Amino acid sequence: MQSTGESWRKLYPFASHYMELDGGVRMHYVDEGSSGPEDKCIVAVHGNPTWSFYYRSIVEAMRGSHRVLAVDHIGCGLSDKPQKYPYCLATHTANLVRWIEKLDLRNIVMVVHDWGGAIGLGAAIECRDRIAGLVVLNTGAFPPPYVPLRIAACRIPILGSWGMTRLNLFARAATTMAIDRLPRLDDDVRDGLLAPYDTPEHRVGIDTFVRDIPLSKNHPTYGVLAKLESRLPDLSELPIHLVWGMKDWCFTPTCLRRFQAAWPGAVTQELSDVGHYVMEESPQDVIAHVGQLVSAS
Repeated sequence: MQSTGESWRKLYPFASHYMELDGGVRMHYVDEGSSGPEDKCIVAVHGNPTWSFYYRSIVEAMRGSHRVLAVDHIGCGLSDKPQKYPYCLATHTANLVRWIEKLDLRNIVMVVHDWGGAIGLGAAIECRDRIAGLVVLNTGAFPPPYVPLRIAACRIPILGSWGMTRLNLFARAATTMAIDRLPRLDDDVRDGLLAPYDTPEHRVGIDTFVRDIPLSKNHPTYGVLAKLESRLPDLSELPIHLVWGMKDWCFTPTCLRRFQAAWPGAVTQELSDVGHYVMEESPQDVIAHVGQLVSAS
């Protein structure tokens, strides 16, 4: 795995762990710190085109007092990237559920972002008795109310996938377009976000995530998202914190309002000058919310 620089590695000084799935495919995750059997642990679930590196600040901040885990979906980060694989929301969710159950994780405070919202919230519903709280960053867990032109352009037949896999356009563009504050990302942070996606073959997960966005009711993932939205109230009795970058052009405040409607008791912090990559622009705000949930009785 190569990037334009290796200085990002000092930002991600964590041991690698793997769980083997069907067919010998390995899912990578970070597992730092420790918790007692009655203590809460933290599970962070990334979206596209990020990976567990995106949650490095939570791991660093919380591992001294709690067990902190951050997973890489198949096709992403340091997980295997098979070229032929059933890449879709249902599979990613099933993988996360299997991982949670295999590690027998309990009292989970789950942090989700982007596609990690649909994946993580779907898993939280399936593992409801294991979940102690949720921190939800800019995401969606319902059929998309709109599709931004910048995303729709990536769905142009043949050309869209070619740009994402051959030129890495989606991940590269995200390092600037997903950030609102200036200055933009430091070079080592940018390199870290891009590092696992160094060849066309290693970008298969990025491409398939984009193609899994349902543009019509005929898309198989549309029904999965519709069912997920109908079950969001099942989580409403949990302590839920919504931390939202209000300058996000993808998951706009429209998405935030839909979550607030499903979870009227949720705590909300609106970050007025933050874009999509909340963990890169305002990590301390997110860490504060995680800290509140893991310390609550």
